[in-house]
Amino acid sequence: MNTIDAAEETDALTIGRRIRQLRTARGMTLEELASAVDRAPSQMSMIETGKREPKLTQLQAIARALGVTIDALLEGEPLDERSAVEIALERAMKGQTFQALGIEPFRIAKSLPTDALKALLALHGEIDRLKDERAATPEEARRANVELRHLMRRQDNHFADLETTASEILTAVGHSGGPLTQRAASEIAAYLGFTLHYAPDLPQTTRSVADLANGRLYLSSQVQAKGDARTAVLQALSSRMLGHSEPRSYAEFLRQRVETNYLTGALLIPEAHVVPALKEAKARRAISIEDLRDAYSVSYETAAHRFTNLATRHLDIPVHFLKVHESGTITKAYENDDVNFPTDRLGAIEGQMCCRKWTSRVVFDEDDRFNPYYQYTDTGNGTYWCTARVEASSEGLHSLSVGVRFDDTKWFVGRDTPNRGVSKHSVEVCCRRAPAELEERWREHSWPNVKTPRTLLATLPTGAFPGVDTTDVYEFLEAHAPQS
Repeated sequence: MNTIDAAEETDALTIGRRIRQLRTARGMTLEELASAVDRAPSQMSMIETGKREPKLTQLQAIARALGVTIDALLEGEPLDERSAVEIALERAMKGQTFQALGIEPFRIAKSLPTDALKALLALHGEIDRLKDERAATPEEARRANVELRHLMRRQDNHFADLETTASEILTAVGHSGGPLTQRAASEIAAYLGFTLHYAPDLPQTTRSVADLANGRLYLSSQVQAKGDARTAVLQALSSRMLGHSEPRSYAEFLRQRVETNYLTGALLIPEAHVVPALKEAKARRAISIEDLRDAYSVSYETAAHRFTNLATRHLDIPVHFLKVHESGTITKAYENDDVNFPTDRLGAIEGQMCCRKWTSRVVFDEDDRFNPYYQYTDTGNGTYWCTARVEASSEGLHSLSVGVRFDDTKWFVGRDTPNRGVSKHSVEVCCRRAPAELEERWREHSWPNVKTPRTLLATLPTGAFPGVDTTDVYEFLEAHAPQS
């Protein structure tokens, strides 16, 4: 990098502070340096305080007067902590937060203690954090969901870097294939420097708590009626494998959650092991989410998610996935097969009502919960085939469905189903509005009391974890930490 380029990249504040530090270190007064470079003391003061950006010829003269090279003046980092704090505060005073509070920029006197400057910077940072927290509205959450869904679609829901991480971890613990055992999950924990501890008083808002200081991972000792004990371990460890830090925004929190779930699925169903089996099933025209679930001893949801990760990249099959609450609300969605899901004005799918004619809603009316339900649905955007199941969760029943375009149905078990549906939600109100006769009879004579979804009540603070009571977490860790 030449001198001119360096001067452009180093801001006036940093240059000014370096000049002042070098001058005072040599015992020179401001007037003496100004005289040496043939400038007025007031001009030199403006350069040292960063209010004026010196020209290259001025920098050369100053460097000669101080007995240093010009590169020494253009280094990006300040010489000491005090200067770094002063520069940070100077920049903060020029920002929107100080202006919004009506605080005029002030001169940072030498007599002002460094601790006082640090306190002002900490208050500035906390005000910014609180402002971000207030901005973390449901609309921001929907925007973050839309941006993430677009990323997933561009990549066909396949994250090669996460697949590589999973492969490296499995190789490190000697996992050669097949279902990941509970012991293997424990070996992954040990490989990452954690011991597992099961506690009866795990905070209710958490699935696990990691004590990073002591290398302890706490999980609930309560036996769950549903769920996979390996999943809680792997989800907690995935954040460590990926080097996640405390999320600074809801978008970052959401991205971390997607990465954690993806890596967990890649550990439970390794790409190198499952792709040959899926290709063989496609050759036999016998792809089945149930077979994938049973082969790796995972939940149907994990198997369905994992299939969407691999189907397009390895099988050349575009797919869509839906998770729908029994109320009809879409809670998770992914598509790259041009299916037309309902969206709000921001393009968000999550939170919208799923069409009553779709497989994801019809399956709730089926009495047979042992076998999968298959259905063809004619839409304004073509015909789609779906396979779906209903699973219970702490928030009620959810349907989980995977679907493909009609032309790709030939690869799947269940393609011979006689079940048909017609959905017109993309071109008219369809089932989103009651039949005219019912609406006329009841519109003015009914008042439902809305059941507010719990997820809408969870705050989305910057620098924290949505829905988690951090006080409970800290008290738990304090109670369980090993005594020194």
